[in-house]
Amino acid sequence: MHDLKFAVIGAGHGGKAIAAHLAIKGFSVNLYNRTLVRIKPIIKLKGIELEGEVSGFGKLNRISNRMEDVIKDVDIIMVVVPANAHASIAERCAPYLKDGQVVVLNPGRTCGALEFLNVLREKGNKKDIVIAEAQTFIYASRGMGPAEAKIFRIKKAIPVAAIPSSSTKKVLKLLNQAFKEFIPGGNVIETSFNNMGAVFHPAITILNASRIESTLGNFQFYIEGVTQSVASILEAVDRERVKVANKLDCPSVYSAIDWLSMAYNVVEDNLFDAIHSNPGYVGIMAPRTTNVRYITEDIPMSLVPISEFGKIIGLETPIIDSLINIGNSIFKKDFRKIGRNLKSLGLEGLSLEQIKEKFIKGESVNG
Repeated sequence: MHDLKFAVIGAGHGGKAIAAHLAIKGFSVNLYNRTLVRIKPIIKLKGIELEGEVSGFGKLNRISNRMEDVIKDVDIIMVVVPANAHASIAERCAPYLKDGQVVVLNPGRTCGALEFLNVLREKGNKKDIVIAEAQTFIYASRGMGPAEAKIFRIKKAIPVAAIPSSSTKKVLKLLNQAFKEFIPGGNVIETSFNNMGAVFHPAITILNASRIESTLGNFQFYIEGVTQSVASILEAVDRERVKVANKLDCPSVYSAIDWLSMAYNVVEDNLFDAIHSNPGYVGIMAPRTTNVRYITEDIPMSLVPISEFGKIIGLETPIIDSLINIGNSIFKKDFRKIGRNLKSLGLEGLSLEQIKEKFIKGESVNG
């Protein structure tokens, strides 16, 4: 048994996979889920059965829907929930987080660590806590049953960055005791703006809304859903994302084409060909409804903050704004209001230089 103690927040497919994997590796693992009904089978078995790239039974130390019980006395809190639940998890954690603990969002999407930190401040937590975010989730995984999960693939290199960025090395030193796959990201601007879901998910879903609803998603999301016209819009979204990141002094943000080359070894000179040449996308079916996280999570938690930063730096993002507005119309919601806007990120009224400082240095939670 290792000395390092983990808490995993969220018992969806990702949370179950990472909790079981850590336990199989010999770490003490607590598991939290907001609703008791989801974790009752895990409580009964006292752990999770894992299959796929890693197989075995992960015996858990504690399984509860009480946050205080789960995060008490642990070193690292791995948050594995949709990005639109990060703020509520921060609220639930705020009364109990203690000096020296590390929170890692898996993944942060866009500005997850900044939002989490801001919520802790608003809730009066003045402890010395480090908040970090992973650029993407470590696995391709699926829940196979109430107390079972399957890891299809473990990704090889997942950048992680902390606020303040000077704490990234400390976070990696801890995480690497369990996962060598985590590598240092430059800062949370880099991990936030290299969120490729922002480029692909909302645009493909919205532009295929009619087909999704009429066929209940009976087509290949990337291979059939991305035509030449759709690819042109994806490229426009991508250009806007990269331009905003560059204005925030983050040259290490890469284009979607470069990402496909790095992640899947696909080398093409346009996004349409790159997507259609990617064997990893073959067989991935469209969602059965437009009421899916590709819209409900990726618009407010990924596109909205990119657009908000564009406004600060005087850079227009018309294609991204159009997707946000269409999403608002479809769902009769104001995704800007409920998403990661300047106010929810604690950036309202700050200058560009102050915002950069906050991304890189943060403010200590005890400040």
